[in-house]
Amino acid sequence: MFAKRQSVLAATAGAPPARRSVAETFAPVLRVLKKPPVAVAAAGVLLLGAAALFVTVLGDPRAGAPSARVALNRPATAQTPVPTGLEAFSPDGSGLYQDLTADGDPALLGEAVITLPDGATVSGTGAPVTAPRLAAQPLPQAPIAGLSQPGPEGPLPRIAPDGRVPAQAYARPFVSNGNPRVALIVGGLGLNAVTTRAAIERLPPEVTLSFVPYAEGLQGWIDLARAQGHEVMLEMPMEPTGYPANDPGPYTLLANAEPADIQAKMNWLLGRATGYFGVTNYLGDRFATSDEGMTAFMQVLRQRGVAFLDDGSMSRRPGAWARASANRIIDEQQSPAAIMGQLNALEALAKTRGSALGTGFSYPVTVEAAARWTAGLKDRGLQLAPASALANRPGR
Repeated sequence: MFAKRQSVLAATAGAPPARRSVAETFAPVLRVLKKPPVAVAAAGVLLLGAAALFVTVLGDPRAGAPSARVALNRPATAQTPVPTGLEAFSPDGSGLYQDLTADGDPALLGEAVITLPDGATVSGTGAPVTAPRLAAQPLPQAPIAGLSQPGPEGPLPRIAPDGRVPAQAYARPFVSNGNPRVALIVGGLGLNAVTTRAAIERLPPEVTLSFVPYAEGLQGWIDLARAQGHEVMLEMPMEPTGYPANDPGPYTLLANAEPADIQAKMNWLLGRATGYFGVTNYLGDRFATSDEGMTAFMQVLRQRGVAFLDDGSMSRRPGAWARASANRIIDEQQSPAAIMGQLNALEALAKTRGSALGTGFSYPVTVEAAARWTAGLKDRGLQLAPASALANRPGR
C-alpha cells in the first residue's frame, strides 16, 4: 500500500493545481452568512465600520463647535426646624397675619388674587386684612341696668321689670330705608387677638360679631366691639355628629342630657359676659335632633329675653325670644373667589326676597372680603342691617 500511494504522489507532483471558481471558494462563507443571527451581527459590524471610516476621513463633526466643562456642586439642603406650638400659632410664625402692604405685588409672588367690587384685591393666602379702620359708632356700655341678675357662674340676662329685654336693648338700632336688607354674622371671635381686633375695627358696625364663650378676657372683647358699634352674640357649643371625638368643649349641650343639665351648662355659658343680644349655635347637628334638648334650650332663652340666630341648620326649630336662621354660610371654602361668590349670592337673594342673612368665621380672608364687599352695598341698592333686624318674635 505504501508503494502504491507513493506512485500516486509522484504522478501528480509536477501537475499544476486545479483551478476553482470564486463562487466555489466563498460558498462556505455564504452559507454561514445566510443564517439570521449571523446576518444581523454582520450588518452591525459593517455599520460601525462605516462610521469609523467616516470619522477617520472627515474628522469629528463637532470638533469645530465651542465646548466647556463645568463642575456642578449641589449645595446641601438646609434643614428647616420644626416650629413649636407657640411659633406655629403666633403672627410671626404662621405667616397668616403678615403685613402685605409693603412692597411686592401678590400677583407676582404666585398667590391667587381676586378683584372685589370696589376694585380692591384680596390675596388667597388669607393673610392681609388691609381694609381701612372705621370710625367708632358706640353702643351703650354693658351691662344696662335692669337687664341682668346674679347667677351661679356670673351675671345672667333677664327681662327687666319694665318689660325691656336683652334681645332689643343690646341690639344695634336700625331704621330701614326701604331697600333690600342684607345682614352678616362673623363668628369665632375672641380666641385670636389679631383677627378679633381686625373684625372689630375694619368691619362696618352693622356687621354682627359672635364670640366664643371660652375666650380669655371675653368681657373686654365684647366691650370693645360695642364701643366700636357692633352688636354681639355668644356661641353655644352643641353636640355634633362624632362626639366626643369631635368635642366642642366641656360645656357642650348634649342631645341626651336632662333639661336640668342643659340649664346648668347654659348658666355657665350665658354668665360668661354681658352685653349680647342673642346667641348662636356652634356645631350641633346631633343636638338639633333632640326634641327634649332643643325645647329646654329654647325655653331658657325665651324666659331670659335672648334671641337665637342659627347658622341655617336649625331653621325648623322655633322658640327663644326672637328667631332667625342664616341663608348661607359664606366661607365653607376659604378662598377669596369662593367667599365672594357666596356674598354675591347672598346679595341676589336679598334682592329677591327683600332680606338675607349670611354667617361666616373670622378667617382673615373672610374679614377682608366682607369688609370690601359691604363697603359697596349702598351703591348696589342694598342696605346693610344688623342681624338682630332680621330676627322675628315667634308667631310674628
